[in-house]
Amino acid sequence: MKANYLKHIFSAALVVAVSLGNVSCINDLDISSIDPQSSSSFDQDAAFVKQYALLGLTGQKGPAGTPDLDGQDEGESGFYRTIFNCQELPTDECVWVWQDNVDIPQFTNIAWNSSSQRTEWVYVRLGYDITQMNFFLDQIADKTDEESVRQRAEVRFLRALHYAYFLDLFGKAPFKEHFDNELPVEKGGKDLYDFIQKELDECVADMYEPGQAPFGRADKAANWLLRARVYLNAAVYTDTADYENAKLYADKVINSGYYELCDDYKLMFMADNDQNEKAMKEIILPIRQDGMKTRNYGGSTYLICGTRTGGMPHMGTTNGWSCLIARNALVYKFFDEDKVPMIPENVEVPGQSDFANDEAIDSWDAQYGVRTQDMIEAAGDDRAMFYSGAGGGKRTMDPKSITGFQSGLSIVKWQNIRSDGASTSHTEYPDTDIPLFRLAEAYLTRAEANFRLNQKSLAWEDIKTLRAKRGCTKQPTLNELTEMYLLDEWSREFYLEGRRRSDLIRFDCFTTDKYLWDWKGGVKEGKSVSDIYNVYPIPATDLNNNNNICLLYTSPSPRDCS
Repeated sequence: MKANYLKHIFSAALVVAVSLGNVSCINDLDISSIDPQSSSSFDQDAAFVKQYALLGLTGQKGPAGTPDLDGQDEGESGFYRTIFNCQELPTDECVWVWQDNVDIPQFTNIAWNSSSQRTEWVYVRLGYDITQMNFFLDQIADKTDEESVRQRAEVRFLRALHYAYFLDLFGKAPFKEHFDNELPVEKGGKDLYDFIQKELDECVADMYEPGQAPFGRADKAANWLLRARVYLNAAVYTDTADYENAKLYADKVINSGYYELCDDYKLMFMADNDQNEKAMKEIILPIRQDGMKTRNYGGSTYLICGTRTGGMPHMGTTNGWSCLIARNALVYKFFDEDKVPMIPENVEVPGQSDFANDEAIDSWDAQYGVRTQDMIEAAGDDRAMFYSGAGGGKRTMDPKSITGFQSGLSIVKWQNIRSDGASTSHTEYPDTDIPLFRLAEAYLTRAEANFRLNQKSLAWEDIKTLRAKRGCTKQPTLNELTEMYLLDEWSREFYLEGRRRSDLIRFDCFTTDKYLWDWKGGVKEGKSVSDIYNVYPIPATDLNNNNNICLLYTSPSPRDCS
């Protein structure tokens, strides 16, 4: 059964380091990093924890200090935050309102270049993590005991996951399988795709059976779901579709005999999602977060603090950053444009000092039906976790420009609030784990694969199954199940979970005029952009430091180097 394993052992001193930077440790701030090239010390268990900690932490001194990556903004350069920014900020789901921040206009408008710091942050983070994994794998290469074999399989899975992000974001990777002083070589396209699938195929037998891993460690279902994800995008990565295998591995996850769809959507994004049985049954692999042991400015701190502002009810944090809001296009996936619950234009919102507490805000909001529960009821969909009430200021759906936090609806999907009403461990840093893989992805993967294999009725059944679990009051007819309906359903289910760009590209909607959204291409009504933006450019600094990495892309196939 899944236990709270990793959160308990995160206090171990993690003393592995690599030449790219210092090591992170969790809950032990007095341990200095050790260079593996000069030290004979190797604590296998601590080093193994480090491999998972790489997903959620950025350094070895609380939220900031002694970072993994020298010369990088520690708060900005964590694994999940860098992935999230690349996958969400340029899309139809959300916008970072402080447009004067570094690279934010370029990400909002899809107009970055090889000098982008945010491109560099994700590239360096992925490379650093893989280097850590290579070091660990080399250290235990000859061990044959059961736990070492299992640890090796899990770290190979994590490395494959990182290479999959390289493939998705850049179309290529600086590739290495061992820890040494040699510069990485370039591997991309089908070669990298084949390596990822081969790695996952070879390591799966030694991983835990579905649902038997301690909570926070990867099992066979996580392996199968990553394979399904890569197969679903095969046409993007290799120019050859493979929906049959996407369906096959999604089937394996769904029929694994352990995981179940949660019938209360919000539970998966609350502070006790590592203790609530319903949430844990759908979450296949989380990034572990804890307000005391894993404090950082990425992860769920970013997702919760970034989507709150002072004065909002039920904050779940004392530190609202006032940064991330919904784009109109996301809201319109749940509501007709003229049916979004809003405070009437002619109604003046009281000042924040006029509200004594959350209950007072709720009472005022209720008269206009703009609380989150009102949003959910109006949408007929438990996933419509928006807020358009008076707390934090009056919001608008028709801004002439992106000027601040009120330039769109607030997203309150991520919460540092427990479902049982108990206190969280910290009022600023969340306890909320981040579901990196969950069962709903298998259902939507199988639905899309069946749809593209002309088995529309089978796709329809999976969509209906998922929507029924999400409390949807309306089901699509078979004729309503179109390609764009599928794309919208991916968003309704997974908004603000760090995958939207990939889905848009797979549907040929990210750069083209096939689908436009607010501020795409830098204009309010949206416009198409060049196809070169379907992949991120290799950072200029990395091109300059490694002659093994291709310098140029050729058009119209930017994944192929000349």
